[in-house]
Order: sequence, then C-alpha cells, then structure tokens
Amino acid sequence: MAETKTTVTPASAKATSHQPKKSSNLFAMLAVPICIVIGVLFYIFVLGNPSNFQGGIKGPNAHPVEEGIGKWFATVYQGGVIVPILISVLLICITMVIERFLYISKAKGKFSGAELVRKVQYHLANKNVDAALAECDKQQGSVGNVLKAGLKKYKEMIVNTELDTDQKILSIKNEIEETTALELPMMEKNLVFLSTIASVATLLGLFGTVLGMIKSFSAMSASGAPDSSKLAMGISEALINTALGIGTSAVAIIMYNFFTTNIDSITYAIDESGFTLTQSFAANHK
Repeated sequence: MAETKTTVTPASAKATSHQPKKSSNLFAMLAVPICIVIGVLFYIFVLGNPSNFQGGIKGPNAHPVEEGIGKWFATVYQGGVIVPILISVLLICITMVIERFLYISKAKGKFSGAELVRKVQYHLANKNVDAALAECDKQQGSVGNVLKAGLKKYKEMIVNTELDTDQKILSIKNEIEETTALELPMMEKNLVFLSTIASVATLLGLFGTVLGMIKSFSAMSASGAPDSSKLAMGISEALINTALGIGTSAVAIIMYNFFTTNIDSITYAIDESGFTLTQSFAANHK
C-alpha cells in the first residue's frame, strides 16, 4: 500500500503543475503580439500626432514644436522605422519584468525560506510533523511547497515498516527533488525574454544608428553645399535609436540579474530544507 502511494504522489504533483505552465505559455504568446501592436500604434498616433509638429504637418522635413512634451515626441518619431520596433521591445521587456516580479515575489512567500527552515527544524526536533506542515502552509512560497511535499513523505515514512532507514531517507530525497524540479522551471520562466532583449535591443539600436549615419553621409555627399537639415536629421535619428536600444538593454540586464539573484536565494533555501529533512529523519529514526 505504501508503494502505491509513493508512485501516485509525483504524478499528481505533475498534473497540478501543468496548468500554471500552460497559463504561463499563454501569457507569453499573448503578451508579445499585444506589445508589438501597442508599440506601433503608439509610434503612429502618439509620437506621430500632427500636433507635435509645426504647422500640424508631419513628414521627413517637418520640424517639431518648439516646447512641451510634443517636441520630444516628434523628435523620437523622427528616429525612423526602427523606433516602433524598439518601443515594442521595450514594452515586452517591461511586461515580462512585471510578470516575473509578481511571480517571484509570490514564490518567496510570506516570510523567508531560511526562517521557515529554522521553524521546521524546531518542530522536527520536538517530533511534531503536523506543526512543521502548518508552518509550510503559512509560508505560501516555493520553499514551503517543497518542504510540505518532503514533510508529507517524511510523515509517511515514519509509519512505513517495509523499508529500512536508508531507503526511507532516499524516498524523502526523491520526493524533494521531484517537487523542486517542478518549482524551479516556473521561477525561471520568461527570463529568456529578458536575456534575449538584453542583446537584441542593443543590436537594433545599432542598426538604427547605422541607418541614421547613412542618411547623414548621403546629405554630406550631395553635390554642392551639404544639406545641413538632412545632416542634422540623420545624426538625430542615429542618436535616438542608440539611446532607445541602450536604455532597453540596460533595463533588461539589470532586471535579469535581479531575478536570477532572487531565484538563487530561493534555490539555496530549498537545498537547505532538503538537507534539514533528511538529517532530521536520520537522527530521529535510526
């Protein structure tokens, strides 16, 4: 009977984890095209609003209004065709940052994993497994989820008479590893967007910079006196794309490192919790 329960538990855990994984994939599938559409619409209708230009006429040779936020909107609009792409990438970056921040904040739980481990150690030393399980429910984070699964197996192994101590410890370890394998990928989900944006945004900004410099040199190479207006516009386009690309990349890099640091601390607490359970069982049930 004990063996049947051991095989069913991981399967039910996998079934439970399937739904959040599907919803996370659906979020990414919807977020990217929505951000692209919003970025393009923002470029056309907000940055390219005729009221941002002198005379209400927008175009390659139009001049921004002399003051107010419309001046900045018109200047960015004249950054060229790469600007809406960079705006879309920035929106994707911000969306993924918000989504990961909310998820990892929830994964950290109501209190720290290290504090939970100390409380569980105390209850296990007093051989009160139910109190330890209650602490996991209070924590409501990834460490609590892993510890709870391990504690349930711990409680099951206490009354198990078919396995020896080493086999029981191994069973607890396996339960913790299986639950950890379900928790960690969900914390790292969508971080690939941030790592990709960190590289791609810089390259897109550089591409826009090159296009702007090509226009500048074309203005300089024109027969007769160089067209100073086109020259300035080409340089402006280059710098706008550079600023957007570097700024987006910087946000992605900073937030990626922030999230991975938080995930590492949660992972450490999970490892510590697994060690605590196995050592406690070995000490109390020799």
